[in-house]
Amino acid sequence: MITARIRSELPTLSGSLRKVGSYVLADPVGIAGTSAADLGRRTGTSQATVTRFCQALGLDSYQRLLLELAKEQGEKDDDAGRDRPLGPDIGPDDDLEHLISVVAQADLQALRSTRDQLDRTALESAAQALARARRIDVYGVGGSGVLARETEARLFGIGMPARGWTEVHAAETSAALLTPADAAVALSHSGRTREVLAPLRLAAERGATTIAITGDPRSPVAQAAGVHLTWTAAETSFRRGSFGARHSALLILDCLYARVAQLTYDRATASIALTAHISEDHAARPRRRS
Repeated sequence: MITARIRSELPTLSGSLRKVGSYVLADPVGIAGTSAADLGRRTGTSQATVTRFCQALGLDSYQRLLLELAKEQGEKDDDAGRDRPLGPDIGPDDDLEHLISVVAQADLQALRSTRDQLDRTALESAAQALARARRIDVYGVGGSGVLARETEARLFGIGMPARGWTEVHAAETSAALLTPADAAVALSHSGRTREVLAPLRLAAERGATTIAITGDPRSPVAQAAGVHLTWTAAETSFRRGSFGARHSALLILDCLYARVAQLTYDRATASIALTAHISEDHAARPRRRS
């Protein structure tokens, strides 16, 4: 969705470009039929600024922006029978039903946006690199550290030599030992976490394939990687930044994991078969009544 892309890019834009982006987000329907010059006047900028704003989004023209906005509005109209938009806010007097609806709607919207903007070519490149890697490093700290451990568990479970690193000294030590036969995955919502950026850069210096999964395609982490994938956050009251991005990040990781499993089908299915009994063996048995 184009509005999700604008919302994601907005914090990285300069003042005049941010004015245009904020105006479009405030009234995406209202700019239909306006020219780039009109939008420049409405935002106190210029036609050239509007053109640069479109280019910052990866669009080739202002007309393309209008087309993307019309397409998104059409999809919203098709979904008109579903829940009405609730917004991200949860007030102190809102009931539990409202809270559940706000959180669920935000997550569903973020998942759809992440799905729609997901770079298929980049996803395939990342999966191919992981499938053939001799060793896989995954870097993440804080909330992204949880995702790093989750990625390790998923890949390790299908026989991939993956390890999640959540401490910078250990991560850099591992990165320094990588080779061109290896791969490194960096996870960071902001894309500016130094503890993730440092080992990623070192892995690149060692010749490993580098993959970044972030919320900001223009961030240092994204720019340092050979392949980059972007997620969309689902922010609500009490849930900002990386917390609001967790489900979208897991969607990308799930797609990546499933594609790697598909590419390494024999090894993946054999690994799953060999380990399937473990959870069942550790399940508590109900007590027999005497």
